[in-house]
Amino acid sequence: MRTSSNPAFRNLPTGQGGGYATFDRQGGKTGAGAAYADQRAAGVGYGRAGAGERPLTVDDVVQKTAITAAVAVVAGTLTAISGLYGLALPAFLVGFVLSLVLIFKQDWAKAPLVLLYSLCMGVALGGIAGFLNNLYPGIAFQALIGTAGVFVGMLVVYKTGAVRVTPRFRKFMMGALIGVVVLMIANLVGYLFGVNLGLRGADGEVGWLAIGFSIIVIGVAAFSLLLDFDMADEAVRAGVPASFSWYIAFGLMVTLVWLYIEILRLLSYFRQD
Repeated sequence: MRTSSNPAFRNLPTGQGGGYATFDRQGGKTGAGAAYADQRAAGVGYGRAGAGERPLTVDDVVQKTAITAAVAVVAGTLTAISGLYGLALPAFLVGFVLSLVLIFKQDWAKAPLVLLYSLCMGVALGGIAGFLNNLYPGIAFQALIGTAGVFVGMLVVYKTGAVRVTPRFRKFMMGALIGVVVLMIANLVGYLFGVNLGLRGADGEVGWLAIGFSIIVIGVAAFSLLLDFDMADEAVRAGVPASFSWYIAFGLMVTLVWLYIEILRLLSYFRQD
């Protein structure tokens, strides 16, 4: 089974589908779709679409992703405009809990919970971005444009095959993700004990190390989108039910939220005196 740096996509299928178009420019890839169907029989996740169930298509994924992203953008914009920045922390905590629920209970990933997750993260990001936008006018919109640009750019890269998602690439990305997380935790622990490792520009002090690390993190998040696209392709080829598109949209939102936060952070570094 293929793996992804996005925990939401760890258990997606690896089989062939019913001839539907995918994000991938290559058709005819085969795999072990039947094994994924067996998971459903065992009560794990989703299997192939059964009688009366329409198989997943790329259009389903695009539509549901667009809806979840729109909810987040609208919620974030309203939060930033209203000045209710204090909602950011509680909204983030609720969104984080929801993400864990959806990751471990994939069959719960229907419109209500996925959209609630998107709403919460939109409020959280809106609170953070609104606060920073007061300090650095225009930064929230710049980060939004940057995130959208990276998403479209990586989709083009994936679609054209400029970067192929191979087993070696997946292992590299997994190692990069683990390395980034370990460094983030080490920096946080050091900060709590009064030691500034310089990776996150603590206390208003931003050096080239913090800027360089932020660029690396953005790169890891951006290339994680390639893995997300590939895993979505696998779901289409495996012929899972169309309702599974909500779970895929959730998984993509997880990466986009991370990417937006990191781009916002980097832009704030460049705007500091």
